[in-house]
Amino acid sequence: MNRKRAVKQKRLPEDFRVEELSEPLPPGGPYTLYRLTKRGLGTPEAIDAVLRRWEIARAQVSYGGLKDRHAVTTQSVTIRGGPRRDLKQTGFELVYQGRVARPFGPKDILGNRFQIVLRNLSGADVDRARHSLAAAKQDGLPNYFDQQRFGSVGESGDFVARAWSAGDFQRALWLALADPNSHDRPRQRAERELVRRHWGDWAACQSALARSPRRDVLAHLVARPHDFRGALARLPADLRSLHLAAFQSFLWNGMLAEMIRRMLRPEQLFDVSLGRYTLPFFRQLDGPQRQSLRGAELPLPSARIRKEAGPWMELIDRALGPLGLSLDQLRIKYPRDSFFSKGNRAAVFFPRGLEEGVEDDEVYPGRQRLTVRFELPRGCYATILTRRITLG
Repeated sequence: MNRKRAVKQKRLPEDFRVEELSEPLPPGGPYTLYRLTKRGLGTPEAIDAVLRRWEIARAQVSYGGLKDRHAVTTQSVTIRGGPRRDLKQTGFELVYQGRVARPFGPKDILGNRFQIVLRNLSGADVDRARHSLAAAKQDGLPNYFDQQRFGSVGESGDFVARAWSAGDFQRALWLALADPNSHDRPRQRAERELVRRHWGDWAACQSALARSPRRDVLAHLVARPHDFRGALARLPADLRSLHLAAFQSFLWNGMLAEMIRRMLRPEQLFDVSLGRYTLPFFRQLDGPQRQSLRGAELPLPSARIRKEAGPWMELIDRALGPLGLSLDQLRIKYPRDSFFSKGNRAAVFFPRGLEEGVEDDEVYPGRQRLTVRFELPRGCYATILTRRITLG
């Protein structure tokens, strides 16, 4: 039987390259700027390796965002009082750039430059991909948060920040510490299993995980066994921020999906799987639809936004309703360093400087590879474009 061979993405780490684009920081000051290039490694894992090697506290380190594990990526990192030298280890290289006046953060990112290789293509695959690229140039792409945003969500599918917002601190802590997660390394999986097995016996957990990054959480529970709210606050601040961002992104995706379904005709829509979630994409927009989507923005849902009557309030209610939450509950009262982001996000995005080229595929003989180069604004996901190319 003749089976259709699937298009291959990220066959090699070099098939997905990301370069962070940013403005120069003010020179001089207490912060050391580095350029981090990594291969087949997540940003948190690379930073953890730097902390261990240089014996630096996590609070000294700042960067703009998480870069894909299955890729070759380059991004800026600052360390307060960091050494004026390079560091090279398996999977990453940190290159000294100079001293700057302030830490690097998300707002310093202008965008990202991508080079993506799609492999194992037939001639018909290439034609379809080129047609989809032309449609992306003209109509844009739905600006969903892609599955990388939801790596902190475990096998239960429940969100730490959902339980946190609802005031169920024990559930939130269980999800953070014990919920199995397919993205975990072997050591992390073993720690979660141990916490599940001994949940409530905090002394046993603390003894077994004396070297775990979660030891402060467990020490608090040994002293105050039922203070789950206080224990949750002892998770690292950057991890708490990831949990909040994941839930807020999930809700925003639901808002955009509902808006697209309301604005467009059924025959213009097709469903795409983004990890565990299925969301509508679009094709063949007419002029008024294209114009409406191009200028549309939706607020990131939180209790901090103004509750004005309008279509987006209906979208938020629609996203929150099945979860039994209201907009007023999307507020973190404790600890004070944790909060949902505030702002608007564009409904669609347009790749800039889009170029493509076709060559023979050296990995799959007799097939072709398509290399696509482009830039995206901060916060947009290149994988949304690759999904449009391969599925639309």
